[in-house]
Amino acid sequence: MGSTSSAEREAARPAAAGRRGAVVAALMLSMALAALDATIVSTAVPQIVGDLGGFSVFSWLFSGYLLAVTVTLPLYGKLSDTFGRKPVLIAGSVLFLLGSLLCALAWNMGALIAFRVVQGLGGGALQGTVQTLAADLYPLKDRPKIQSKLSTVWAVSAVAGPGLGGVLAAYADWRWIFLINLPIGALALWLIVRHLHEPEREAAAHARVDWAGALAVFACGGVLLTALVQGGVAWPWLSAPSLALFGAGLALVAVVVLVERRAAEPIIPGWVWRRRTIAAVNLALGALGLLMVAPSVFLPTYAQSVLGLAPVAAGFVLSIWTLSWPVSAALSRHVYRRIGFRNTAMLGIGTASLILFAFPFLPYPGQAWQPALLMLLLGAALGLFQLPLIVGVQSTVGWAERGTTTASVLFCRQTGQTIGAALFGAVANGVLAARLGGAGDLDSVTRALDSGSAPEATRRAIADAVHAVYLGAACAAALAFLVLLFLAPRRFPVLKD
Repeated sequence: MGSTSSAEREAARPAAAGRRGAVVAALMLSMALAALDATIVSTAVPQIVGDLGGFSVFSWLFSGYLLAVTVTLPLYGKLSDTFGRKPVLIAGSVLFLLGSLLCALAWNMGALIAFRVVQGLGGGALQGTVQTLAADLYPLKDRPKIQSKLSTVWAVSAVAGPGLGGVLAAYADWRWIFLINLPIGALALWLIVRHLHEPEREAAAHARVDWAGALAVFACGGVLLTALVQGGVAWPWLSAPSLALFGAGLALVAVVVLVERRAAEPIIPGWVWRRRTIAAVNLALGALGLLMVAPSVFLPTYAQSVLGLAPVAAGFVLSIWTLSWPVSAALSRHVYRRIGFRNTAMLGIGTASLILFAFPFLPYPGQAWQPALLMLLLGAALGLFQLPLIVGVQSTVGWAERGTTTASVLFCRQTGQTIGAALFGAVANGVLAARLGGAGDLDSVTRALDSGSAPEATRRAIADAVHAVYLGAACAAALAFLVLLFLAPRRFPVLKD
């Protein structure tokens, strides 16, 4: 090793041969696009529906994008390991920008939903490849810096998205929500093309893509996620459409297993679940996705309906965790260098479990600073949990497996969020029905509160429903703690840079 020349060592560094600062800027811009597009449409829905119609199906503007992002993550992870990060990121960026342009040109709601799916197909490449390149660009000791930057971009974009969408819809036109992506995405794409250089890899010339497996994974994920997203919303959980989708999804799971076992280069290789470290991180971050639904979906309703806050103030109560999460993530390296990745993550998720469990004990109706303080603490705890796991699991694999590993982690987190939305929505509606003696759901009850026609008992019922959701989130955090305790190795098998 001592005789290796500096030129050879530089050539062996997978993605850092170009100007790293420019590439990092491109990654942050790409991450901002992916994060903004998950939320920016929400406040412009009235203007979009007023222009295009299709109120009964507008929820697919969000569901279609989410489904496309989630089910394509495994495919893009495998492709980036096979052909390199740069071509995958370029293709995903082009697809995302094409989808954005088509969305701006949509002539009815059906076309807009279809073009949102195109956007999502590109968004899956942006999310997975950006996170993988972040690990390629930096050695282990510096990875928390880039990951905390990406976390900050994601947090700020997610919070700013609804406000920006509302401003553009009110003072310009809702189509600018999608057109604004074009200059930002074009700049990121230019920086990637010009400054990101990867060494040639001979294996890519003979690589085979498991297209049958990709199609099976896409179909299976699409059917099951559709069942979860639309169940209890578009149709009852025990209705014929719901049962048919779940039945078809389970049959497709068997097809995926059969196809992937026979594939020479499977999209979802078996080692993702056979290696203790990766399997434990996948399950733990799946639980993270599930518990994040409680604050991100239900806290704004609680703040407006129970605390009586205006929408802007309610948004601040939620967004305050974006202040502590990136800071905690950036500082986590000082902790895991002393006690290890697993123990640091267990410290973070154990603390998060206690914070979530404390939420139902807040006084009724309470003051806004009380849930805001809990959210500030929760962000700090989750920053201490998530980043060590991502940095740690990426450091246990080489370049040729890092894309697949990162994609599996993100896929599990996204799937956890989808399951959490369905599960906690059912919990909240069940508690409301029990407290109010009827079959009301959270959406209809909060609309009644907005109109001023609901009594105090309804506000208490909403508080009880949100409290039940937070207890469920605390259980998800405890489950993640137990997964790390019993499944994850005490020391991650980190490879040398």
